[in-house]
Amino acid sequence: MNLTTRKYVTGIAKALAIVGLVYLFLLSVTLIGDTFKLMGEGFAEKIMNGVCNPFVGVFAGMLCTAIVQSSSLTTSIVVSMVAGNVLTIPLAIPIVMGANIGTTITNVLVAMGHIGKKDEFERAFAAATMHDFFNILSVLVIFPLQYFFNILGVSASFVAQGFENIGGLKLINPLGKILEPVAHWIIHIFPQHLWINIIIAFMILFFTLTYIVKVIKSLVLSKVEVLFDQYIFKNATRAFILGLVLTATVQSSSITTSLAVPLAAAGVLTLKKLYPYDIGANIGTTITAFLAALATNSVGAITIAFSHTLFNALGACIFLPLHRIPIALAKMLAHLTRKSRLYAILYIAIVFFVIPIIIIFLTR
Repeated sequence: MNLTTRKYVTGIAKALAIVGLVYLFLLSVTLIGDTFKLMGEGFAEKIMNGVCNPFVGVFAGMLCTAIVQSSSLTTSIVVSMVAGNVLTIPLAIPIVMGANIGTTITNVLVAMGHIGKKDEFERAFAAATMHDFFNILSVLVIFPLQYFFNILGVSASFVAQGFENIGGLKLINPLGKILEPVAHWIIHIFPQHLWINIIIAFMILFFTLTYIVKVIKSLVLSKVEVLFDQYIFKNATRAFILGLVLTATVQSSSITTSLAVPLAAAGVLTLKKLYPYDIGANIGTTITAFLAALATNSVGAITIAFSHTLFNALGACIFLPLHRIPIALAKMLAHLTRKSRLYAILYIAIVFFVIPIIIIFLTR
């Protein structure tokens, strides 16, 4: 075998390795999400049933989504509760806003897979928390306007009138067809011990992240960077549309945004390139709840679903031009985690669990 043929065969082998590793990576994220849903869905409904004011609603949405690992599930539960007159619109909208923050915990958990290597971990953690800071900042700016003027409720209810009695539509999720059967098979091996599935999922996650970065780097990093910089993420508009369409197709922002974290860790994607992609994914993920709401034929449910879309769109209008703020905050936090991994663990525990739990239970 001559040198040219050997390089060709090696290239094909590495490309196939990337495909296999990406599949296993997505399987681990799916398995984590499905297992947490089984463990926490009932608890999430109880928390939302106890929401007594809009401020608490934000933290209830954060906590529930961090537990079930899916903003789509949280918003779908909220939509059904509004349709059944269990939850009012003024209380439901803040829950959805909080769910936007809670769903980003999956990215941070994926970033933890790089914890063994300082440079990779710093880049991965910055890429993951940049999404967090966008959602946190959006809530800080928009929540007061919603609380005092109900800007999302008024706008969304006006639009919702035109969608009443249209009926629902179920999109085909191509990734779900190849990931969900395997994830369900693994879960059913240990149906009474779901924590074992979590361990399995994180073992797969850590394994795939380690080797995805290695294979990407071995493919001549400069050529891979050119592919992403000049074609896939050529400009902000293209990255935004990619994030929106891809997330609407697979119906999970956790999957699409998590997929970009190892690329950032490998140095293939910069935060500036990745930022509009994350924002597009934020809007794309609202399609699931919107379709679920159409199926209820309830104006209230459609109002909540459209409020979710409107909130993300408004956040994008504000913080796409101000992209330097969330990016700078993410870099600062990531730099701290480089000095001590404890900062990363404290960040996850305090932001996604400790603060929401304290707020929720102090107001009961």
